[in-house]
Amino acid sequence: MRPRTAVIPVAGLGTRFLPATKAMPKEMLTVVDKPLVQYAVEEAFAAGIERIVFVTGRGKEMLADHFDYTPELEETLRGRNRLDPLQQVRGLVPTAGCLIYTRQNEPLGLGHAIWCARHLVGDAPFAILLPDDLVWSGPEHAPVMQQMCDQFESLQQPMVAIMEVEQQETNKYGILDPLEGSGGNAVLVQAKGLVEKPAPQVAPSRMAIIGRYILHPDIFSLLGKRQTGAGGEIQLTDAMAMMMQKHPIYGFRFQGTRYDCGDKVGFQMANLALALEQAEMRSRLLPFLNTQLGQWSVHSTAS
Repeated sequence: MRPRTAVIPVAGLGTRFLPATKAMPKEMLTVVDKPLVQYAVEEAFAAGIERIVFVTGRGKEMLADHFDYTPELEETLRGRNRLDPLQQVRGLVPTAGCLIYTRQNEPLGLGHAIWCARHLVGDAPFAILLPDDLVWSGPEHAPVMQQMCDQFESLQQPMVAIMEVEQQETNKYGILDPLEGSGGNAVLVQAKGLVEKPAPQVAPSRMAIIGRYILHPDIFSLLGKRQTGAGGEIQLTDAMAMMMQKHPIYGFRFQGTRYDCGDKVGFQMANLALALEQAEMRSRLLPFLNTQLGQWSVHSTAS
């Protein structure tokens, strides 16, 4: 059994990117030429996901419009014989019924956002993708959710995508505490425990959970207890830690590069890295970057 439903929480206010996100959802910020949320949707569909549940909030109408038909735009492109952009625009619209929207009426944390999708997910394993985490696997690897679904097909146990972070950054992530002897360089690492945003001096490892999950529906009853954790919010990591009494949980070391697009620097890194993946843009960007680096080198030397 592979997950056929994915939950994508998009209710956040995006305060780190103000004033850009005052009227525009942060998930609609573009990396090169596509909104962040589109990368997540494409990754989900590439993994065989058939239905996506968006957990939204106020002011997210632009997001729904992005994945809908725009007859006026399509007619204009067709009249100007701009067939390539016309095909791109039409490709944004999935089969009817594939996208479902529900509201998170209170900002009570990621765990609460996932709980809001419980009736739409049903009684089957499901995926979660956080758009702020853009994971670029390049042409040489499958998208990360597809990698995870392939593993889940044989494992049939909950899993989270993990990556090593610097020790001083553990307080920004859910951290996996590996079962003794299950770490090393293994692709799958069984968890002994999960800790939400531990201080660096007490973190059990540097294995950070990033925004890709495959979970069993048991998680909803645990989230429904509405127990609060770090930041006074209902934390998904805490509920997963409780779920370990019934299911083992595995960390999955994916192939690809993760960009934290919830952070301004990470967002700019993603734009630059993905722009350089395109030959036409690379040929113009590299001379510019070399010039800029040279100027900064002279400036820093003079300082």
